[in-house]
Amino acid sequence: MKTRPTVYVATSNEGKLREMEALFVAAPFVLATFPGYVSPAEGDASYTDNAALKAHALHAQLRAAGLPANVLADDSGLEVEALGGRPGVLTAEYGGNDVSWSERRRRLLAEVAAVPAGEARRARFVCALHLIDDGGRELSAQGAVEGEIASEERGERGFSFDPVFFYPPLGRTFAELTPQEKNGVSHRAVAAASLRSMMRGDGLE
Repeated sequence: MKTRPTVYVATSNEGKLREMEALFVAAPFVLATFPGYVSPAEGDASYTDNAALKAHALHAQLRAAGLPANVLADDSGLEVEALGGRPGVLTAEYGGNDVSWSERRRRLLAEVAAVPAGEARRARFVCALHLIDDGGRELSAQGAVEGEIASEERGERGFSFDPVFFYPPLGRTFAELTPQEKNGVSHRAVAAASLRSMMRGDGLE
């Protein structure tokens, strides 16, 4: 039986890795994290640029360690319409670099609550994925999911802003969805489906 190659994910977020593993469970490779991964300083231009930046950083680190450099990187963020699209590509820094996600959610709810009544609470999650294989070939894909900012935190699952991201078609926040439900509709799921389609077309699957 042929051993499936390993693709290293440019993250130290275990929740994100678990989601990736579920989304790529049928792919002809296995996902893992690289313990020595050092995340580069991200920019504020676009999710696509940041995903590529992280992918290239991990690719170089794996090369230096003498490991096969198959990498997959993700950059994602929350865009709130009433806040002019913030926090956007700076989602991970919202409220400060050393602030907990619980505090970030509290601050976001307070900021949205200050918006005049009647203005939309519409929001969306966006995800960009960037793949580099051991031979240096690159592919990138992006996905998004539309929703709203809830009036309070709800749910115990997920991570980051999931407890305050309300998904109207299912009537619950992302943190209230089962992993299977979330992986069927999320921004990361849309991006993953697009990337896998591109991989098949490019002969990488």
